[in-house]
Amino acid sequence: MLILGIESSCDETGVALYDTAGGGRLLTHALHSQIAMHREYGGVVPELASRDHIRRTVPLLRTVLDAAGRTLRDIDAVAYTQGPGLAGALLVGAAFAEGLAAALDVPTIPLHHLEGHLLSPLLSRRPPTFPFIALLVSGGHSQLMRVNGVGRYQLLGETLDDAAGEAFDKTAKLLGLPYPGGPALAALAERGRPDVCQFPRPMLNSGDLDFSFSGLKTAVLTHVRAIGTPDEQQRADIARGFQDAIVNVLVKKSMRALRHGGLKQLVVAGGVGANRELRRRLDERAGKAHVAVFYPEFEFCTDNGAMIALAGALRCQAGLSLKPAGAFAVRPRWPLNELTG
Repeated sequence: MLILGIESSCDETGVALYDTAGGGRLLTHALHSQIAMHREYGGVVPELASRDHIRRTVPLLRTVLDAAGRTLRDIDAVAYTQGPGLAGALLVGAAFAEGLAAALDVPTIPLHHLEGHLLSPLLSRRPPTFPFIALLVSGGHSQLMRVNGVGRYQLLGETLDDAAGEAFDKTAKLLGLPYPGGPALAALAERGRPDVCQFPRPMLNSGDLDFSFSGLKTAVLTHVRAIGTPDEQQRADIARGFQDAIVNVLVKKSMRALRHGGLKQLVVAGGVGANRELRRRLDERAGKAHVAVFYPEFEFCTDNGAMIALAGALRCQAGLSLKPAGAFAVRPRWPLNELTG
């Protein structure tokens, strides 16, 4: 089967083609990021995001079809992000996917955005095998999941307030860094001195697998106000201290989840999964614990159509989620623990 994947949950338009034949492979994918458009506003403007998805989807579809040497008539099913995300942005992708599928007389596969992230490391040259523990860290989500198979997910812990990526972005804005703040803060932290700024590690020793990063963000705010106007080195030290605190918590909780689950495989997915310091520290701890850590390729860490096409293909193969094209609804708020086969 040839699966078309469409992602439009926030500020990236992604389109991809995945072929299930011969063990399955990603044929091609294309992505348009709206970062440049939203930068002048300091964050995502939902209405602008929706309008841009409308402009980009058809050209991206033509790009992937041409690159793969395929036509619309070769498509056997259309997978798309049903939620969670921005309502208007989701509606663009869902309406396009359902309309195209109806015209081609093929079924659709409405998908949970985070399931795409969960399964994205399976696109790597060294993929994990089921079961594994997954650390999902992005702008809107920080969760630890046990993944027993496609559509078989158990929530182990989640953030009680700000997600890790959200805390990165808000702290970056506090330090006067440009949008998107997370990568900018990580770059600044590389010039920071270790242990100069010691910030709290929220819920580090709580005994459970939940997270909380709102207090950490407040601690940084208090520190900055005490300084007044930090110079460049002080800003770098603050960024370093903040990043070290978040990474410390994510690493310790991930290792705890592995021990509790009796598993030796950890998957890290979502935008914050691209953070190099997080990867370095996880690899260091995993090596000592004889645990294997799997990451999606950097190009698949942010929102993309490839992960949606893959998730759609895996659900097809498992006999899940296919539906006739036509009526649809989007789910801007959709907890992953509600997802079933």
